[in-house]
Parts: sequence; C-alpha cells; structure tokens
Amino acid sequence: MSIRQLPEILINQIAAGEVVERPASVVKELVENALDAGARRIDIDLEEGGVRLIRVRDDGGGIAADELPLAISRHATSKIASLDDLESVATLGFRGEALPSIASVSRFVLSSRRNEDERGTALHVEGGNVGELAPKQHPRGTTVEVRDLFYNVPARRKFLRAERTELGHIEEWLRSLALARPDVELRVSHNGKPSRRYKGDGELFSGERLVETLGEEFAKHALRVEHEAAGLHLHGWIAQPVYSRASADQQYLYVNGRSVRDRNVAHAVRQAYADVLFHGRQPAYVLFLELDPTRVDVNVHPAKHEVRFRDSRLVHDFVYRTLHDALAETRAGAGAAVSTGASQPMAITESGMQAAPAWSSNPPPYAFGASQQGLSLRVDEARAAYASLYGTPSAPAMQPTGSEAPIVANYGLPETRDDSVPPLGYAIAQLHGIYVLAETADGLIVVDMHAAHERIGYEKLKNAHDGEGLRTQPLLVPQSVAVSEREADVAEREATTLAELGFELTRTGPQTLLLRSVPALLAQGDTEALLRDVLTDLREHGESLRVKSARDELLSTMACHGAVRAHRRLTVPEMNALLREMEATERSGQCNHGRPTWARFTLPEIDRWFLRGR
Repeated sequence: MSIRQLPEILINQIAAGEVVERPASVVKELVENALDAGARRIDIDLEEGGVRLIRVRDDGGGIAADELPLAISRHATSKIASLDDLESVATLGFRGEALPSIASVSRFVLSSRRNEDERGTALHVEGGNVGELAPKQHPRGTTVEVRDLFYNVPARRKFLRAERTELGHIEEWLRSLALARPDVELRVSHNGKPSRRYKGDGELFSGERLVETLGEEFAKHALRVEHEAAGLHLHGWIAQPVYSRASADQQYLYVNGRSVRDRNVAHAVRQAYADVLFHGRQPAYVLFLELDPTRVDVNVHPAKHEVRFRDSRLVHDFVYRTLHDALAETRAGAGAAVSTGASQPMAITESGMQAAPAWSSNPPPYAFGASQQGLSLRVDEARAAYASLYGTPSAPAMQPTGSEAPIVANYGLPETRDDSVPPLGYAIAQLHGIYVLAETADGLIVVDMHAAHERIGYEKLKNAHDGEGLRTQPLLVPQSVAVSEREADVAEREATTLAELGFELTRTGPQTLLLRSVPALLAQGDTEALLRDVLTDLREHGESLRVKSARDELLSTMACHGAVRAHRRLTVPEMNALLREMEATERSGQCNHGRPTWARFTLPEIDRWFLRGR
C-alpha cells in the first residue's frame, strides 16, 4: 500500500482513542479546562451515564468569539508557547487535543462569553464537521455540550458499560477533584435530577471536604501530615492503620495539583505501612506532593494520568520517610485523652502529633520487659506508686482466689475526674486472662495484652539491632549466583549500596555474581532469592527495603514468641506497667501483624448500651 496523508477528521478520531476512553474522560478534560479558565462554580449535567449528554458550564474567563474555531482545532492551546513552557507546565490541560478529539466523535456545541463581550457566541460541530459561528445569549463563562458520544464510531460505543457503571466512573473522578479543590463548587445532575453537590467554600485542611467525599469514618481516623525538605513538600491525610481497605479505592495522589497514578510513590506508601497493616489490606490516603514543575514531566501520558520525576529515588525516599515517621506516632492512646471529632482529624507535622495527649509524666520505676525470663517489676514500689495516684493512704494486699481468678485491686479511681489521668487510664481488671480493662477519665479502654506486649518487644528488638548496625557474615565458600544481565548491571552499579545492606559480591561474568557475605541475621534463609528481590527493587525504585523487611519479619517472630501469653494472670501493677509501655512505644496501636491492640469506649457510648438517660 502507498503512503498517504490521513484526513483531519480521522486524525482526530484516532486521537480520541487515546484521550476519550469513556464519558468520564470527557468530563475530566472539560472540567480541567474550566478550572484552568479560573472557574469557581462548575455545573455538570449528565444523561444516561454521560453517553447521551454531557454538559459542562463554568463561570470562568470565557473564550473570544473569533477563537472558538481555533479551540476545536488540533494542537491549539493558550497554555504553552515554547519548550520552556512545556518543561514547567502549571496548568491541568496543555496538549490542545481534548476538544477536537471529543468533537470528532460526538455532536458538539461550544458556547462562551467573556466579561467584556456584549453577547455570547456558539459553535456547532458534528462528527468533526465544523459549522458556522452563531450569536447566543450566554452568561460569563463557557458551556460545552457533548451529545451522543461515539455515535459515529459504533465499535467504540460497544465497549461502554452500563449506565450505572459509567456514572460511577464520573462520580469517582469528581470525588478526586473535590478533594483537591474545596474552593470550587461542583453541582452534578443526572437524567434531570440533582445527584451531588460539593460546596465551594471549604479549606483544604478543614476536614469538612473529607467527610463530604470519603465519609465520617475516614475523617475520624485521618492523620494530617505535612513535611518539607529537599525542595519537596508533602501534605494531606493518611488513615490510621486500623482503618484499612480491602482494595485501593481510597488512595488519592496529587502532584502539583494534578491527580495522578505513580508506581514509585505507591510503592513508598506501601513500604511505610508494611509494619502496621493487616495482611492483604490496603492503606487509605489523600496526599499532595508539590515540587518545582521543572523536576517533574507531566507530558508522558495522553490522558495525563501519569508523571515522571527527574529524581524518582529522592521522591520515593522522601515519601517513605515522611509517612514512616508519621505512622510511628500512632501510639496506643493517642487521641484518647482529647476529643477529636470526625471533622478534626489528628495532625502529624514536622513537630510531631499536634493533638497530643494531655497527660505526661516521668516513666514509672518499673518496666514491662520483653525478655523471655518474664516480667521485670519492683512490685512493692509499683503498688505504693499507684496507691498514691489513686488517692488512698495505702494499698491493701491483693488476694487472688485461685490460680485462674483475675487479680483486681480493691481500690479504684477517684470519684471526680482528674486531668492527669494518662491516655490509657489505670487498670482495674483482667478479662479471661486475655484482655486488660482500664478506666479512663471518660470511659473504658480494652487492651489485648498479648498483641500489645508483642509490639513492645518487637520495637525494642528493632531499636537494639538498629543501634548495633547491620552485621554481615562471610560465607565459608563464596556462592555463585546466576542472574539476568540487567540484574548483573545493577549489582555492579550499586555495589556500595549492596554492601551497606550486607551483601558483598563481585561480578564474574555477564550473568553471574559471586556472593561473599550476607546479612548475619538472615544467613539461614534463602539469601539468593533475597538478593534477586533486592536487585529488582534497586532497578525499579532506586532503593530496597527488603533486607530490613526480612530482618523485621524475623524479629517480629522472636517478639511474638517472647510476648506474654493469653491466660497469663497479671497483677494490677503489671497491667498498669503494660499500659504505660504502650503509651511510650511507637506503632503500639497495632501488633506486629497489623491487628489493633486496644479499643476505647466512651461513657456516652456505654450509656447508650443500657439506654441511660432515655
């Protein structure tokens, strides 16, 4: 076949295959154009899930009448004029392909009026055939009407899903936009009926928009994070580990205000949650990453879903460290001593958790140890200390009624509330040898003692090993490892990094490595498979946490075996010592496997159980 120039309409229809995947893609392109035009209110009218009609009205700056035909021609835009502009794009749309692509596969009307114009102007396009300009009464701003999407491309129309499914995709994208732009009012109607409205008077960190979009449960468990370093600024919300999802349906990432998907950042988030999330569960987050536009390439995907960072390794490490440190502050009792409503999520910034517990004190003169020999307690001193805290002259001896009976002190908290009560309160009983019950200033705390002690021991073991540094063990006989040529290249290039991780090796051939030493703690495992995984991480993400993860898994098992077992009867001082250790231990809100270690019940909640006050 001979080479020939394609018709303009066919070129636009081919481009539509990349830009216009479904009705949600059309809504995305049109709404982003409205935002770039300075709109503060956007009305979106839909029929049949957007297949029959998509109408987007905005109150932005509008388009000059003589520029309307140019707006629906390919590669025409007001947002970039040179390569320098392209390398520092700060707008949402810039390719100049959206409107002509949409117009080529629909019955299309573009209407607009600027503030200085006496009247508006409309331009009709059907299947890519452009009509004449016509005067039209129109308020300030722009209206884009898209009818019968893919009417002239029946093969594409067959791939559209049911009305409810297509509408769901639109609503999900609008939810994502609403999270990023609480200053913009969004009104949505479907089949002539109002379906959703996002108010446009919100502030980014007010929490109100969280409730509007993701619900009260997310807002109640949200931790606000904010950190800035190395020219990167990360802020937003991450959900506490106890609020996890079966799927990744509440994971939102914005880079310089643009909603994107990025494997590099997603991997960093998963690594940050790895130590606190239950198996198979997904974290929830809304994160905004801001950096110099010249350090990120937004022109790598036709629909602008993805970006490419100039220094992806730095971004990965920055996100991981920020979230890892924030999650370390999720100690048991955090937020229990203060009220944090659904609209006021906890905040973790560079200076720590802002809504910090009101109680603080010097550590008690005893410790709930993690050694396998049992508990290290100075019981007499403990009894005397807590007797003084409870306000009694002296604590009577505790008399167990049997080896399996719970041991409970016969004194309690003062009748009046005391602001000095610690977040997890004071122990009053042990339930079935499994749970510790503690009374707080405003309710009841229930602690899974094995899960809590497991986390305490685990964190102590990690801190001890981190203090010693990573020790390596030379192999008696160096081991030859067969790898791919790409993996061998990575090993040669990242030899220093691998040595820091405990692997001493040399390249002996195009696809062969000679392993001379391995991390001492992991020497009995499958070090060859671990090395390959590390090389994969270094190739894809620029760093690897697999050695640390494997080490932590081993330490977690050790801590689990060393933790106090169920049905072990504890004295009240022992239970109180456990509570104080939990308050001081990082990530103590979850055990090593991601299970919660404690639960809180307020007095009003307990009163509702028994219909008190009704």
